[in-house]
Amino acid sequence: MKPGIHPQYHMIKVVMTDKTEFFTRSTYGSPGDTLNLDIDPTTHPAWTGGSQQLLDRGGRLSRFNSRFGGLSFGKK
Repeated sequence: MKPGIHPQYHMIKVVMTDKTEFFTRSTYGSPGDTLNLDIDPTTHPAWTGGSQQLLDRGGRLSRFNSRFGGLSFGKK
């Protein structure tokens, strides 16, 4: 490995959205910095199994459905 080209790897504190915290090694910031998470596995729907909703912003979804809603894509 070439010297001087790799980022510094050090300990930081990570604070989750529910205020729990843990220490880990990272290249984020400088030694002793705190990383406050906005989204984490305890709140994100991808990990909690929350329901997804399609939001129709500006009529894009309805416009798509009106143009391509009749296509069957090989179904009989």
